[in-house]
Amino acid sequence: QVQLVESGGGLGQPGGSLRLSCAASGFTFSSTVMSWYRQAPGKERELVARISSSGGRSNYADSVKGRFTISRDNAKNTVYLQMNSLKPEDTAVYYCNAVYGQIYWGQGTQVTVSS
Repeated sequence: QVQLVESGGGLGQPGGSLRLSCAASGFTFSSTVMSWYRQAPGKERELVARISSSGGRSNYADSVKGRFTISRDNAKNTVYLQMNSLKPEDTAVYYCNAVYGQIYWGQGTQVTVSS
């Protein structure tokens, strides 16, 4: 069965960095577009970043452009989100997403940015 397991969340300082990982299994990872979404309290879930199956193309929400970088390692079936220059408004639960016949979500990892 499809599994997406996020890790790497936690408490980050404003201006600091965190790196999220999502380990995937149960589907052909190297053929699948992968995305990171986030959901802050009281807000709708929003797309943060998306990466093509080969890793050659990516796109970002305007709010994270220039600060976050999505990448993937198809040999390890893992997608990453490097988050730099963190802001308090980045506080949210971050979810890994795959569309493989249907939409799959990870369980989410909490990111809190606070001094």
